[in-house]
Amino acid sequence: MIALISLLIVILFSIIVIRIGSVALEMTGLSREAAAFQAQSAFSGAGFTTSESEYVVSHPVRRKIIRLLIFIGNAGVVSAIATLVLTFIGQSKEEATLRLFWLFIGLLALYLFARSKLVDRGLRWIIKRGLEKFTSLKVYDYEQLLGLSKGYCIGEFKVRKGSWLENKKLRELKLDEEGVIVLAVYRKEGKDEKFIGAPHGELIIKKDDLLICYGPQEAIKQLSQRIKGRKGNMEHRKAVEEEKKRREEEKAMLSS
Repeated sequence: MIALISLLIVILFSIIVIRIGSVALEMTGLSREAAAFQAQSAFSGAGFTTSESEYVVSHPVRRKIIRLLIFIGNAGVVSAIATLVLTFIGQSKEEATLRLFWLFIGLLALYLFARSKLVDRGLRWIIKRGLEKFTSLKVYDYEQLLGLSKGYCIGEFKVRKGSWLENKKLRELKLDEEGVIVLAVYRKEGKDEKFIGAPHGELIIKKDDLLICYGPQEAIKQLSQRIKGRKGNMEHRKAVEEEKKRREEEKAMLSS
């Protein structure tokens, strides 16, 4: 029975470690979903091959967190397998069945513990306070800072051939009048990828450029699909008018 209890303790410890790693990664700027996935992938040693992993391993703090999760995860998985084997070795059929039943009950309780929103809020609060106190990590609520729940978003799209944006200077596009800000541009140059942060107005947008934009979600979506020519110019003027109306509504709301 001691082996069974030890197994459940190892699993509980794993859940808490993954949660700590997830919150730590989130504090470095990753979204909650991406942080949870990367923490679980690193701890289990499976699935850590997504394109998101490049943004994790290229960041020095995230890399340390992932390395620690992999190290602890290797020990945790081995311990869990060992204790699982010990749980059923040398047991009669009746004893093994009883232990299997209690293992199921214990795993169900741990599952409900891990899925509980109340437990999640409590753990996140404790973990954040602990990480703030004992590490140099700072919490940034990007969803609140950028108004991501207020209709705004950070979107990315590739400039296709025939796009309204192609071969034009940022200054000429006047995207700010549509409420859209270009935060960065990724550009392929041969085998290398060049990153242009906070691009200036004289930058010419080229085919296959990857644009990182901030603004109203619908405006960015429409911009990504806009084609050059008269129709594209009309869509631009329409988007500018919609942005003017939105700003007037915001101004009226603030004044009231």
